[in-house]
Amino acid sequence: MRWLFDFLNSSIGKKVTVGLAGLLLCGFLLTHLAGNLILFAGQAKFNAYAEFLEKNPLLPALEIGLAALFLIHIIVTLYARWQNWQARPVSYEMTVSKGGRTWGSRTMTYTAFLLLGFIILHVATLKYGLATSFTEDEVFQRVMTFLKSPWMAGFYVLTMAGLGLHLSHGFESAFQTLGVNHPKYTPVIKAAGILFAVAVAGTFAVIPLWAYWQGGLK
Repeated sequence: MRWLFDFLNSSIGKKVTVGLAGLLLCGFLLTHLAGNLILFAGQAKFNAYAEFLEKNPLLPALEIGLAALFLIHIIVTLYARWQNWQARPVSYEMTVSKGGRTWGSRTMTYTAFLLLGFIILHVATLKYGLATSFTEDEVFQRVMTFLKSPWMAGFYVLTMAGLGLHLSHGFESAFQTLGVNHPKYTPVIKAAGILFAVAVAGTFAVIPLWAYWQGGLK
């Protein structure tokens, strides 16, 4: 197992780890988005969906695995940046594709911290009901009540813009790190990454706008 430790501790090993964790998190985003869209079906159906998740015996293991993915993605990235900074003061994003730096690559660090703050707020308020009287069986009510605030809805939309920027670079970068870097395939992957980023972030952003427009629970 020494070879595995040496590989994971190497520069390419850390990039592969971050890339794989990032792609797995992209898969989570799709499933999470699909679940969130049930909000449009109404209170009864969304609360039933939330109850189904809460009663799933696999949920604790899945939540631990998801938290581990986030921590791996964040900690390994920060560790790699710190090592690169010690070796030479050159930004980690300088290893982007031949097309040069993009807004996504330039803002990766900023959007990462924005997303981290959002995740903490999102879990504390909507999952655990911080600062709300609604029970764990009333998730729809929690969501609609929080997002009727223009500040909360605006922060969610801003974060989704940051998510789009993060994905626009991270998606392509992950495939390049895994060796999928060819003149024939790279433009396709880059276009797919942008399309994925816009579709996912844009659809997520519609939810707080819709909730705010509804004005909370009627």
